[in-house]
Amino acid sequence: MSEQKRRPEEGQREFADVAWSVPSYLLSGMIIWGGIGWLLSWWTGWPWLIPIGLIIGVALAVYLVYVQYGRHSS
Repeated sequence: MSEQKRRPEEGQREFADVAWSVPSYLLSGMIIWGGIGWLLSWWTGWPWLIPIGLIIGVALAVYLVYVQYGRHSS
């Protein structure tokens, strides 16, 4: 089988994919876990669950970004 040559556009496309997916992970983590915190806060009456949900969402999103893009394959 012949080896395909990479075009310069493919590298730019990969960079654009990463550039859009990282903020998407962060935003969706904050929305989902912040929403869970808001629902639990509304249900229990404890207002401090909202910021805890937001912090958990950001922490998990940063971890997912690290797992997907931060590790170097050997």
